[in-house]
Amino acid sequence: MSYKVKLEVFEGPLDLLLYLIRKEELDISDIPIAKITDQYLEYLEFMKMLDLNIAGEFILMAATLMHIKSKMLLPKTDEGEIVEEEDPRAELVRRLLEYKKFKEAAGELFSMEMKQKDVFARGVAEDNQQTEEKEEYFEASLFDLLSAFNKVMKEIPKDTFHQVIKDEFTVEEKMHDIFHMLVKKTVIYVTELFKSAKNKREIITIFLALLELIRLKEVVIMQKQMFGDIEIVQNKELMEPKFRSKGQ
Repeated sequence: MSYKVKLEVFEGPLDLLLYLIRKEELDISDIPIAKITDQYLEYLEFMKMLDLNIAGEFILMAATLMHIKSKMLLPKTDEGEIVEEEDPRAELVRRLLEYKKFKEAAGELFSMEMKQKDVFARGVAEDNQQTEEKEEYFEASLFDLLSAFNKVMKEIPKDTFHQVIKDEFTVEEKMHDIFHMLVKKTVIYVTELFKSAKNKREIITIFLALLELIRLKEVVIMQKQMFGDIEIVQNKELMEPKFRSKGQ
């Protein structure tokens, strides 16, 4: 199976690192580099397996993490020597903190824009004003999808990975199936889609179909809580959720 998905907005390596730090509830100023490197490489392997058109910056960040990890594993100097050396993680931490600040500022601007949409000009009748509060959601990211995909793949029995199975479906067919489900139900969950799969190949095909629907702006993915179950809805203007950034 070969189906390369090219997303117009593809989150970068710093986004992935921040996602992993938040998910594992780590201290950004004291990153356990061995742990975060292993998890980063695991996500990178899944992205390669899914043929996600990985940018070179992801590979560069992997090399940077492995370099920092190797420097931190070097033996300490003799007790008699006092060497003032900067923490190998310092530059990465600085970049992450700057990027996090940028993301939070962008999130604040987005929230202000969404609130502005709810402001009504003078002279508008009260009856026409929308008084109901919109339910608040977190916008799910590519890494949330990868996390769900990762979890499902780990639950598959090992012998399933070695089975040779005849192709019985395509990405286009799975896209049609997902959209058909959304005609019957206003909301479906990513876990529902994966649980219906019979093998590894079908899980991958469903994942790629969902990414393609997102790229085509046919569907929207969101969460009611951070790292919660991912909801899929049709991308209709009448169904606009009130998103807020995870960085806030």
